[in-house]
Amino acid sequence: MSTRRRSRSTGTGALVALALGVAFALTDGGVGGVDRDEALARSVPVHLTIEAIGVSAPLVELGLNPDGTLEDPPLDEDNLAGWYSLGVSPGEVGPAVITGHLDTRTGPSVFADLAELRRGDTVRVRRADGSQPVFVVERVERVAKEDFPTERVYGPVDRPELRLITCGGEFDRASGRYSANTVVYAHMVRTAS
Repeated sequence: MSTRRRSRSTGTGALVALALGVAFALTDGGVGGVDRDEALARSVPVHLTIEAIGVSAPLVELGLNPDGTLEDPPLDEDNLAGWYSLGVSPGEVGPAVITGHLDTRTGPSVFADLAELRRGDTVRVRRADGSQPVFVVERVERVAKEDFPTERVYGPVDRPELRLITCGGEFDRASGRYSANTVVYAHMVRTAS
């Protein structure tokens, strides 16, 4: 089950470094799910639902900080996640990225239980155009901040995929940061009505 909640800032963006040279080019070889021919056109995602862990949250658009790291969603709103708007939107071909805080200064946040997701759990994203791509979790991994898998998260794929990211590991009081990230990898299987 979940570990003890910590009342600290997660700083997901400052610790999820982007390799700006990573191209969002398309490759061949996707297995299962929706392929490039069934992918959706670009549309802004507005809401995220993950029933397995009780998430029903609005989405805000995120960009990059001046140092090239991913912006964080606002820390003062515990039920808010953010979409990396410089990448693909959920449902387009490529890896769409959504981040959320593990906790806030006062308690659990939107992705408090993200590490509890398991293979086969579903994630639904409602988009501004009314479509709702549904993704199935393939795997969940925890990685040390210094070993963040930039290529696996942001690198090219040939089908619609989704990455969910939050902090994990131990909280370091000296730095005010967590030691790891939890990354969920999912692929699109259908569009809900």
